[in-house]
Amino acid sequence: MANEVINQGFTPKDYKSDQYVRWCPGCGDHAVVSVLQKAMAELAIPPHETVVVSGIGCSSRLPYYMNTYGFHSIHGRGAAIATGVKGTNPRLTVWHATGDGDCLAIGGNHFIHSLRRNVDINVLLFNNQIYGLTKGQYSPTTRRGAITKSSPFGTIEDPFRPAELTFGARGTFFARTLDVDLKNSQECMVAAARHKGTSVVEVLVNCVIFNNKTHGWISEKENRLDRTITLRHGKPMLFGKDSEKGIALDGFNLKVVRLGENGLSEKDVLVHDAQCEDATLHLKLALMEGPQMPVAMGVIRDVVRPTYDAELESQSKKLRNFDELIASVEQWEV
Repeated sequence: MANEVINQGFTPKDYKSDQYVRWCPGCGDHAVVSVLQKAMAELAIPPHETVVVSGIGCSSRLPYYMNTYGFHSIHGRGAAIATGVKGTNPRLTVWHATGDGDCLAIGGNHFIHSLRRNVDINVLLFNNQIYGLTKGQYSPTTRRGAITKSSPFGTIEDPFRPAELTFGARGTFFARTLDVDLKNSQECMVAAARHKGTSVVEVLVNCVIFNNKTHGWISEKENRLDRTITLRHGKPMLFGKDSEKGIALDGFNLKVVRLGENGLSEKDVLVHDAQCEDATLHLKLALMEGPQMPVAMGVIRDVVRPTYDAELESQSKKLRNFDELIASVEQWEV
């Protein structure tokens, strides 16, 4: 695909910079940047109309590897910078590359408010459940009990779940993928870019040095089809090596059913509706955990609401000059 001409003649190579990629060999971030370049080629948005913003962390090196405009900002402030870029020039396509530490710790407040405002930016949330750049301290998504450099006896905190934060902040788009699942990753990134509003793509990536195989129980090829489910809008929620299992309702809860048992068939399985305004089922799907339930992948939520940048641009057109604005508000003489 790297040499394939896509749409308006753009190829992934058009979005690739000449910089040497300085991630550790085996790091899942390599796959993410490669897929992002392919997704950009599929979208056919010219590189000069694209901006990639990041904060601090391993994932935040991504702008260096993109042949687009880029901004390597400061710790946790990527969402604020991306909001400013989009608000200033709404015609740009803006990506925010961030990690579970950068985004959900020091950057948590900016993250939730970009979601609340529904700014039309695309958030790539690299989740390796560790602070990699600073050498292995536990992060806001590290599992309880994990032994790390800063928790030698095991963490005593419950982790944030990115989907829960996204929905709690009234997010309009959430997708999840694995670094090793290139097809689903590209589908999620393309859908995120086409969504109008804040899109969040959580990419479960592997830190081969400080948190190796943290997602191995679902990412290993021999187990992936049985332990994950890739959701697609309008399609039944089936999974398993032979699509022999599905997700059904059990009262207010979800359960796994096996087709053919007790007379169950595909019609008894839920059909995914990513565009449902009510996020109740989306949240239940996003929070499914093993070993009893499969982990949901793909586009889980994709709903339409007014965007902050479009509303801001509409208001700015009403302003003829700055003096008129000043004259319209209360003033005091001192």
